[in-house]
Amino acid sequence: MTFPFKLVATDLDGTLLRGDETVSERTREALAAATSAGAAHIVVTGRSVPWTRHILDDLGYDGLAVCGQGAQVYHAGEHKLLTSLTLDRQLAGLALSKVEAEVGPLALAASRDGLEGEVLVGPGYQVHEGRLPYVFVEDSSEMWAAPLNKVYLQHPELDDDALATAARAAVGNLVDVVMAGPGVVEILPLGLSKATGLSLAARRLGVKAADTIAFGDMPNDIPMFGWARHGVAMANAHDTLKAVAHEITASNEHDGIAVVLEELLRTGSVAATPH
Repeated sequence: MTFPFKLVATDLDGTLLRGDETVSERTREALAAATSAGAAHIVVTGRSVPWTRHILDDLGYDGLAVCGQGAQVYHAGEHKLLTSLTLDRQLAGLALSKVEAEVGPLALAASRDGLEGEVLVGPGYQVHEGRLPYVFVEDSSEMWAAPLNKVYLQHPELDDDALATAARAAVGNLVDVVMAGPGVVEILPLGLSKATGLSLAARRLGVKAADTIAFGDMPNDIPMFGWARHGVAMANAHDTLKAVAHEITASNEHDGIAVVLEELLRTGSVAATPH
């Protein structure tokens, strides 16, 4: 049976990873079977390289990965950053001032560019507990001292969707704003998305959008679904992503990726569910 895709693109958090940041044996086996059938697996994540590398190493993953919301194309096997797009800090500062003029003071964090780029966290920013490293800075102005890939925003009262909507309206065409997960609203370079990063990586692999199946769970995966031939939302996905998905699978805790890949390997065809 012929596997119908040449590229399997998976988000990490809420998609490939379970809540404890592990990948189940069933999902590992399904991905291995898909690659044995001729498909490449590519990780496409909002995390920057320093927050992604340990997971890829644990998986024994040695291919390309798209990190930083599309800003970085990383070769995991060679531990090499192939491309990296930075955020214009002057534009970002102007955009932030416009957002704060509308919603009041924000708590900020920022992801520095590069293989060893630190995530800097300013006063009041709530960091998710876990093993991801960050550096606390007393003075938020320190964040702007070196090139950045993105800036994270939090508001003391607005929820993620409300903050993202307000920020998007305030910044106009200066930058892009995405909601990438619980407590994660980001400012990115204008026009940057997982789709732009994935298309760059796919070109390096000689694979086209029409050959790609993509898995995700958050609004920042919408452009990737728009680019790929087939987009699969996890059961735990945000409603806006489910609305544009071709198919909805089981949750990340219940091997949603494996459920779809096993069926594709068995039948060799896509059974799309219209939405």
